[in-house]
Amino acid sequence: MGRTSPADLWSLASRYEVATAYVDVLGRRHRATPEVMLAVLRTLGASVETLRDVPEALRVREAALWRQVIPPVAVAWNGRARSLDLRLPAGADRRVVCRLYLEEGGDRRWEVDPARLPVRRSARIDGKPFRSLGLAIPGMLPPGYHRLQVSAGGAIHETLIIAAPPWAYAPEPGDPASRTWGVFLPLYALHTARSWGCGDVTDLEQLIEWVAGAGGGVVATLPLLAAYLDEPFEPSPYVPVSRLFWNELYVDPARSPDLERCPEARALLAGGALRRAAAALRAAPLVDYRRVMALKRQVLEALSRCFFAEPSGRREDFARFATGDREDYARFRAAVERRRTPWPAWPERARRGVLHAGDYDEAARRYHLYVQWLAHEQWSELAARARRHGPGLYLDLPLGVHPGGYDAWREREVFAAGVAGGAPPDAFFTRGQNWGFVPLHPERLRAQGHRYFIACIRHHLRYAGVLRIDHVMGLHRLFWIPEGHQAREGVYVRYPAAELYAILALESHRHQAVIVGEDLGTVPPEVRRERARRRIRRMYVVPFEASPRRRGVLTPVPAGAMASLNTHDMPTFTAFWEGRDIADRVAMGLLDHRAAEGERAARKRLTQALATALARAGSPGGSRAVLRALLAWLGRSPAGIVIVNLEDLWAETEPQNVPGTGPERPNWRRRARYSLEEFRDREEVLQALEALQEARKHA
Repeated sequence: MGRTSPADLWSLASRYEVATAYVDVLGRRHRATPEVMLAVLRTLGASVETLRDVPEALRVREAALWRQVIPPVAVAWNGRARSLDLRLPAGADRRVVCRLYLEEGGDRRWEVDPARLPVRRSARIDGKPFRSLGLAIPGMLPPGYHRLQVSAGGAIHETLIIAAPPWAYAPEPGDPASRTWGVFLPLYALHTARSWGCGDVTDLEQLIEWVAGAGGGVVATLPLLAAYLDEPFEPSPYVPVSRLFWNELYVDPARSPDLERCPEARALLAGGALRRAAAALRAAPLVDYRRVMALKRQVLEALSRCFFAEPSGRREDFARFATGDREDYARFRAAVERRRTPWPAWPERARRGVLHAGDYDEAARRYHLYVQWLAHEQWSELAARARRHGPGLYLDLPLGVHPGGYDAWREREVFAAGVAGGAPPDAFFTRGQNWGFVPLHPERLRAQGHRYFIACIRHHLRYAGVLRIDHVMGLHRLFWIPEGHQAREGVYVRYPAAELYAILALESHRHQAVIVGEDLGTVPPEVRRERARRRIRRMYVVPFEASPRRRGVLTPVPAGAMASLNTHDMPTFTAFWEGRDIADRVAMGLLDHRAAEGERAARKRLTQALATALARAGSPGGSRAVLRALLAWLGRSPAGIVIVNLEDLWAETEPQNVPGTGPERPNWRRRARYSLEEFRDREEVLQALEALQEARKHA
């Protein structure tokens, strides 16, 4: 076999929507090595062990693309579908029959003569001429997911047509929800006098009612999804077991309607042992996930046993709930508990997704079904109450899932095994980032009609009035890092952005929910343009928008944006003001001492510029005064939502998460310094929120 030219490799990469290089923040171009390219292409389905295999893989790929009669997915923005690519051998058919099945029922049928369709492109594949024709979809389509079947070449081919509004849902101008404010606190960090060592749905309800009483309409928190809290153990809210199920850690057993019929659970709740254990967990500065979950599980298991032991009026509702994926999830979690290891270490049959009754304990299966039902009931009730005051719950959709979790097991055909998602080097993470999760496979996701992605969005929007999409650039492209390679050695793989935006637009309208796209850091202009075009709200975060070299110091807040002083991955306002994050970066090896001095000088110039600018506006200097002035400035802006990190209001300096660190830091474990009962009476908290409420009235 002849020598393979680099051009062949780059051509093959382009056929799989793989970028061949990336540009770092300094403008330097980094081309992926052939080894990295081959590894990524193998993951995407190319048969390439060495460079010698590339020419044949390119030929096979070209042939496969031309033999795909119609694309698996198409978008009809505002009900108007662009003509589809119909790829057929030249002269193969004189008649093509099309049938469109509408989501809400009914169908449309028509026939076309390929000889009369416009020719877009032509090619010879294995010696045969092929043509790409323009197939029009007549008429307007109602919003929804419709199936188009095309009979051609003696076979039936199908495509999903997503008929979506041209942009995501937004409250009407004049609706109070179009100019509102809210607070942020991770639910694990929230605690009250009744907590079990971390917050739960009842604590969150109290926070929502308090915020509503102050005039706010939103409470934001981190992902609340299912997690491994025993063995295996991974408490990070951004590495969930599933994006389709809730974390039972946040269920309140005392709210269960089954409690009155369960003497065992009532005795546990009233017992001194549980009360003492809960008090000890409340007194700890960090959340002990294992102990909190073990304590709560005692009561939840008792409730589960009582529920299944005797018939009740609730059994019919439960039976309707406990079907399909929910039953499957319960079996999976019970099997994990039996083996105490993630699924990649299971025997081959179980790895393939086949579980038998002997693979798990029946009581554990019932427990996991029962707690998901309780979670659904409690989050539904809470979401309905929260919506009375505004958008209500602001939830967060993480970018990835645990590689040993349920989604990666049951939906493994749409995950790209052998690579990890991450980010290339930037000014902050000079060695790049490996986030450790398995990314979605774009072609396989399209082949299943985006079923998994739609299910993830719907799971959240049943409860959320606002949904934040973590790393919105992932709708366009994601940095893949092959196993055995360093983070900086990855390459970008493109995703069908238009189709994913169409799903977000359609589902946001169906659920009357606002979509926010996290677009911080290094993001290409085309991503921000398309996000704005689809009216996915951008995030306006003060440190990213401030510069002492700018005449106004801060860029104007765009209309409708989600504005805040920071995020959960950033230092608190006081820590930022004092430059404590710079010392963190030195400790992590991301800055040397000379660079750190430059960073401190730049930070001082920035904080002085902010203080000076706000002083001209009538506010005194000092970090607390500047914080109050910044919140008032954001409140008067055209932002759609202003979110306040509650910890900023009492000058917290410790972060909730330090990106790039692991167990050596208390990431995702630090409880708030004050309980809800304490901070809701603190003068500095009340004054800041009163000022923000007044500013929002004049937005």
